[in-house]
Amino acid sequence: MKRIFLPLAVVSVTLLLISSGLGLAIDDPGSLDPGVQWRVSIHMLTGLAALTFSTLLHAILFTYFMGTGRWIEETAAAYKLSPELHRRNQRIKYRTLRGVMACIGLIIATGALGAAADPASPVSMDGVAGLTGSTWHLSVAMITVVANAVVHFIEYNAVSRNMLIIDEVLGEVRRIRVERGLAVE
Repeated sequence: MKRIFLPLAVVSVTLLLISSGLGLAIDDPGSLDPGVQWRVSIHMLTGLAALTFSTLLHAILFTYFMGTGRWIEETAAAYKLSPELHRRNQRIKYRTLRGVMACIGLIIATGALGAAADPASPVSMDGVAGLTGSTWHLSVAMITVVANAVVHFIEYNAVSRNMLIIDEVLGEVRRIRVERGLAVE
């Protein structure tokens, strides 16, 4: 997982940055100029792709922790290993979950504020706290990009620590199987 997570995290943050850059290139989203409307459309599609990809990556990571946690729990029970191995895995998973959920919440908020910032939308955030809907969208989008980059770094470190636990479990299982004269691959 560690090997594939880093490139996926880089793609995730890159897509978020590209979408942000495309959004910043739009001067007046209410303009009827076809060039401006094309940029708005590209920003919306890229934004949806970036938000979907980032959410998917967070979901994959959490699914990985659910799967490895179950495997560690069952293997520890079958080979009578220390329950501390599973507890360590759980601590890593639940510490990472807070950041995952915060990022998913920010991703949803960014998309919702982007929809509200659309001049064609019946919903408007203009005037809330003295800011325009576009300013709200931009502010939350920037926070989302930074939060995702930070949380992806945390997730990568969590996967690295979890892999050490998996290696420890595999080492103990190997040792026990050798002691018992069972096949070891």
